[in-house]
Amino acid sequence: MRQTSQPMSLPVRYIQVTAVRRLSPHMVRVTFGGAGLAGFRLDGPDQQVKLYFPKRGRSAPRLPEPSADGDLTRWYQAFQAIPEDERPWMRSYTVRAHHPEDDTIDIDFVLHGTDPASGTTSSTTSGPATRWARTAAPGDTLGMFGPSAYFARPVPLGTADWTLLAGDETALPAIGTLAEWLPEGARAVAYVEVADAAEEQAFDTRADLTVHWLHRAPGPAAPGELLVEAVRGARFPAGSVFAWLAGEAGTVRALRRHLVHDRGLDKRAVDFTGYWRRALSQDDAPTEEDLAEARERLADAE
Repeated sequence: MRQTSQPMSLPVRYIQVTAVRRLSPHMVRVTFGGAGLAGFRLDGPDQQVKLYFPKRGRSAPRLPEPSADGDLTRWYQAFQAIPEDERPWMRSYTVRAHHPEDDTIDIDFVLHGTDPASGTTSSTTSGPATRWARTAAPGDTLGMFGPSAYFARPVPLGTADWTLLAGDETALPAIGTLAEWLPEGARAVAYVEVADAAEEQAFDTRADLTVHWLHRAPGPAAPGELLVEAVRGARFPAGSVFAWLAGEAGTVRALRRHLVHDRGLDKRAVDFTGYWRRALSQDDAPTEEDLAEARERLADAE
């Protein structure tokens, strides 16, 4: 398979692992480099990309060559035409950091399911991205689409009196980028639900940031319940607020409903994204709730 630097009008590229570092029992940071990242840039925090993971038996994912005119629809149709047993798995991730001095980027992976090495478990079952991340090593190759102006969504940091950040462990990479981009003197409060204290992270920020870590104790409680309960019971600082929410889709919808209907926030002051769905993956068809969420996001953007 030929691997080249594709036209930047359609940012589809191959990236290679250069380093792997375990951040916590259920989080691994993978650094990527390679010729495909030449000229890469980030224009803001919370920049998402789509990663393409090779099917079993392949050393790199099979991807169509972008057309000269950068037509995204045509490229995606060609991707869908790849036989299913060869078509790469696709998952969305946040670029945690960009290192322009050596054209590398960091992407953090939550290790879902049971870790064969330790026997510990996290809140969702293991999928192809987790299986890949558990054994990732320098030289491994993935495909990547983005960041792209097609899906760019500027985050209006610093436009309100304070910022609310709320999410689970899957939101940690994005929360880290938001913390780093918050301007000096800005006030922010974060509520983050994780498995336990071992999953907590330190954020580098110039802002006045308070983080409330919520530890998900083993038991019958579903993922996200602690987070919703904490935000509902929180005493908010005075002044206007911009809220950023991410994590399990049902949890995010519950948080947004609370902020808009109970707290009276303007819908445009809430940025929300369902990163994952309980008992479903990105390979599964969208549910009615997923479609409703997409319609709400489009309506809020108008």
